[in-house]
Amino acid sequence: MEIQEKLLKFRYHFLGALLFCLTLFSLTLMAPRFITLLAYFWPLFLSTALVFALVFFIAKTSPLPSSDATSLHSAGQGLLDYVAGHHDPPFDTRHKSD
Repeated sequence: MEIQEKLLKFRYHFLGALLFCLTLFSLTLMAPRFITLLAYFWPLFLSTALVFALVFFIAKTSPLPSSDATSLHSAGQGLLDYVAGHHDPPFDTRHKSD
């Protein structure tokens, strides 16, 4: 009786392990093979590798910006002013009726 009580205490653990094993077994049985996935997605893998190679090549060959803090601050200041500025009014004020 003592063993059954201990087993009932861990019934959710056993059920979880059983579900995990069944899921793993069904995935290995029904999932496509790696070669099939590779054959289907090889253009995507190739283009991604080429883009990464191009990015690394450009990063290696382009000169680094100067490490002067004032030039970095002034370069970003124009962009921040543009983003924070209100260039267009939200409504057309000429046709506003009072």
